[in-house]
Amino acid sequence: MHSEAVTVTDLVKRFGDFTAVDHVTFTVRAGEIFGFLGPNGAGKSTTIRMLCGIITPTSGSGHVAGFDLFRQPERIKESIGYMSQKFSLYPDLTPMENIRFYLGIYAVPPSSWKARTEWVIRATRLESVRHRLTRDLPPGWRQRLALGCALLHRPRLLFLDEPTSGVDPITRRHFWEFIRQLTEEGVTVFVTTHYMDEARHCDRIVMIDAGKIAAIGKPSEIIQKTLPDRPGADLQEAFVALMRGRP
Repeated sequence: MHSEAVTVTDLVKRFGDFTAVDHVTFTVRAGEIFGFLGPNGAGKSTTIRMLCGIITPTSGSGHVAGFDLFRQPERIKESIGYMSQKFSLYPDLTPMENIRFYLGIYAVPPSSWKARTEWVIRATRLESVRHRLTRDLPPGWRQRLALGCALLHRPRLLFLDEPTSGVDPITRRHFWEFIRQLTEEGVTVFVTTHYMDEARHCDRIVMIDAGKIAAIGKPSEIIQKTLPDRPGADLQEAFVALMRGRP
């Protein structure tokens, strides 16, 4: 596997006269949890959609899982797992039926269906509700199911777009425990969030605002560099300080 799972240089996305992503440059190392943090409207989801081959960048360059963003978006889609910010499963199907549907979408060999289904049900702790309608499950349980479906084809690179938005703190904690377990098994995780406290789970982060990168590095490094005279500061305070320093 490439030592860098994602590399982008001067990536730009414009919608008419509006620049949603403004010349961002970063790399994601294989096997790390990489956080993309910022307020709503900062450009996080637009960036992740470009990296997943869903929308084409306006300019710049980049590779995801070894494939070119401009020339090979379909190869990227085949090689990654993606959990969108908007719930993407079918509410009128059960967890088992949703899993069966995505096994087909991801072209998983039928000989592996039983094993992959049982692995997802166990990993997401949905054994007791596997035959209930998905719409009747609590939000956090539906999110767990969506994450499990994104892993059915065993991708080595997983994109999660605000996976814990709208779920309770206990579910958020379980989500991050599962994400850490995945990286211990060699999966690279790229996650967007606007919860600054979640950054402590990331190996490195980018802080983005108004489409531009404000800081990049380990959370502790960003705090130290931004607020060197405040040893007790947290990432939220560092982010506020960075935003105040921007035009």
